[in-house]
Amino acid sequence: MIYSVKEIFLTIQGEGYNSGRKATFCRFSGCNLWNGLQSSKKTSKCNFCDTDFVGVDGINGGKYTLSSLINKIQKVSKGNVRNKKLIVFTGGEPLLQLNEQLIKNLKKKNYVIAIETNGTIKPPEGIDWICVSPKIKNKIVLNYGNELKVVYPQKGINLKEYEKLDFEHFYLQPLHNEKYDQNLKKTLKTIMKYPKWKLSLQTHKFIGVK
Repeated sequence: MIYSVKEIFLTIQGEGYNSGRKATFCRFSGCNLWNGLQSSKKTSKCNFCDTDFVGVDGINGGKYTLSSLINKIQKVSKGNVRNKKLIVFTGGEPLLQLNEQLIKNLKKKNYVIAIETNGTIKPPEGIDWICVSPKIKNKIVLNYGNELKVVYPQKGINLKEYEKLDFEHFYLQPLHNEKYDQNLKKTLKTIMKYPKWKLSLQTHKFIGVK
């Protein structure tokens, strides 16, 4: 298999449960809910994505074989001296490409495997941390994991229905757009009403890291 990777970089995880932890990010190219083109964003199944996942032209981006991808991840992770290094596979939609072979080989090298997914694809075995960020227009087939992170607000959202899913942590994260201040206020108000939910902020955007 050839993996299409937009970028690989060492940073600080900025959101959710692992916020503040050093992590290697591997962003796969492609998504099953949006093609990444601005011209089709308004009519796509996900119309608020703020991530560039098109192509392979980012930091350490490219087409990789299994061995070359593992080597590149290890090289990028050199600054992370923890015995168990966190690697976060994201996208786009990482489950279009992440497979058991890659997971098993990274685990042999003491990586903790995390994903950030839209929840529309069943994952392979061996993932240590599953973060699902559902998009309202799309059915979730991955209805279990470690954290459910809902970008808020989304029209037609039903938090009580989400609470029935098998997750350890439930987060609301204010939508980061031109109405961010309003979205944050709505998020805080909703969390006060629904105590099962906690606040997630994209702190990497505030502190100036990728």
